[in-house]
Amino acid sequence: MSAIDTIKSYGDELTAIRRDLHLHPELGMEEHRTSDVVAGLLESWGIEVHRGVGKTGVVGVLRSGNGEAAIGLRADMDALPILEATGLSYASENPGRMHACGHDGHTTMLLGAARYLAATKNFNGTVNFIFQPGEEGMGGALAMLEDKLFERFPCNAIYAIHNRPGLDVGSYAITPGPSAAGGAFFDITITGRGAHGARPEASIDPVLAACHITTALQSIVARNVPPADTAVLSVTKIVTGNAYNVIPEAATISGTARAFTPETMALLEAGVKRVAENVAAGFGATASVDFRVIFAPLINDAAETRAFADAAADLVGEANVDRKKPPGMGSEDFSFMMEKVPGAYINVGNGASAGLHNPGYNFNDDATPFGAALFAQITERKLQKGE
Repeated sequence: MSAIDTIKSYGDELTAIRRDLHLHPELGMEEHRTSDVVAGLLESWGIEVHRGVGKTGVVGVLRSGNGEAAIGLRADMDALPILEATGLSYASENPGRMHACGHDGHTTMLLGAARYLAATKNFNGTVNFIFQPGEEGMGGALAMLEDKLFERFPCNAIYAIHNRPGLDVGSYAITPGPSAAGGAFFDITITGRGAHGARPEASIDPVLAACHITTALQSIVARNVPPADTAVLSVTKIVTGNAYNVIPEAATISGTARAFTPETMALLEAGVKRVAENVAAGFGATASVDFRVIFAPLINDAAETRAFADAAADLVGEANVDRKKPPGMGSEDFSFMMEKVPGAYINVGNGASAGLHNPGYNFNDDATPFGAALFAQITERKLQKGE
């Protein structure tokens, strides 16, 4: 029986686990219940469990044979601060928190692989099952690295999977080299002078300055980034004032910047500071900028990408594996782990569904066996018996 068929044989149990996680979503670095569920299941399958790695992270260690090689399989566990609008019977019971990116599914995929590998042990070496907290901009990968993840659990290679809405279930997509952009968050605080709404001449209006800064920021990519490069700069939030008849003292602009190289990210940072400070000064206001790089660019190792794609092709055939997926401007903090250990990051099809980070999104349980089986397949390929 193939790995997919074996995992499908207990698919109902995996679906129940996934929907339980969906029902009880937890934000980054607060995944206490999720960690309890993960640790309990790993222990029930005879896997050595280490808790509290990077605060709420969990690492399961499974050994077979006498091989010295080791690989890491990673899944993220955190939810998003989104009010769910799916109407599902297992919709979030935690208002304002939702698994809108499928991390409940990723966690379940890795649990499914752990159960399979613990039962079959058709490998020679060590598998480290890495359940990471706080992927959604909360620094979870860095927290695990600061907790000496790879010193405590050495890996020769690491692998991760993310679901992809719009890609058929049973299909995979990957690319060598740059795969996901580095990402930064920024906050611009504009300070002016408050006044009565009927006496604007007495004010230095931070709202007006904020609007002009927001417009001017769009010139950075259009006029500073070389056309051959790729970058995105988006203002996503403007916060100011709380009354109809009061010109406020201050305003805050927040957003995100994305790029594939540190040099382009540095250019974006310099541009945001230059534009914000000088446009504000033109209105008599001041602006201070907090620009924080949250995600490194995700760079797939060529050899590990080929190995991961080959493992996928073993499962579903070459026709269902796209080896030239265009890079995306989304970000993924698995990139920080891949800066330490060579690895690869692949998409698995989620079928027709709402997009990621959407209140109507739901992970497709039919995709679980394909993710779990791929984790198992790459393990058996990389840690072959007799080596």
